[in-house]
Amino acid sequence: MFAHPDDESLLAGGVLAQHHAAGARTAVVTATWTADSHRAPELADALGVLGAGAPRLLGYADARNPASAPRSEVVRLVDAPLDEAVGRLVAHIREFRPDIVVGHDALGQATGHPDHRRAHQITLLAVEAAGLPHLYPEAGEPWQPAALYAATHSESGLGRLGPLLRSVGKTLLTVPDAYVTTTVDVSPWAATKWAAISCHRSEVARPRPLPGLLARLPEPERTEIIATEQFTRIPLVPAPGDPHNLVV
Repeated sequence: MFAHPDDESLLAGGVLAQHHAAGARTAVVTATWTADSHRAPELADALGVLGAGAPRLLGYADARNPASAPRSEVVRLVDAPLDEAVGRLVAHIREFRPDIVVGHDALGQATGHPDHRRAHQITLLAVEAAGLPHLYPEAGEPWQPAALYAATHSESGLGRLGPLLRSVGKTLLTVPDAYVTTTVDVSPWAATKWAAISCHRSEVARPRPLPGLLARLPEPERTEIIATEQFTRIPLVPAPGDPHNLVV
């Protein structure tokens, strides 16, 4: 589950393309930008490239962009009742029944966007709640995903992405290298990933968003940046321990 249209392509477009090519079912839930906003068709095009089906929208507004929800009554993701937002995501998890869920990290990715951080919190709660029958019974039959991964960036893994983001004045937040559990070489699917990123045309046309920055790079440099994806696996299943005492 990702906060905005384009997050799915930038952060996990390679693994989505990889899993689709292997015959796996994939889907993307997007927290902000509503179906009547200009970015919804762009998202649909990107998911088509990645083989991830039709958009699944939670229906909230972006914290920083009123155009994300043309209807004034739509609340921002960061202002939405937490229980409501979690319930909406639980419904998607129980309907699709994924084995693996991918979302944002706790820092809100390298730039710390508040929607990314909120999406991380919602995803953590929803993945656990989806498997518990007494929570959100109206959202469908319980389903417990087997794994949860947070897309992330380590200091040593930023590479050329760091200077690129700093060039437009963005602050960078990275995790310690030890926090990264999985680094995926997605270079075989880099062209597909870039095609999906390019579908987010309104972001490509702007100078500061990452799609626009990438579009202005020479292809070899762009490919180097997008060819690696980092993740942290977050444990879901209770681990064995002392049955009578709390232990580390």
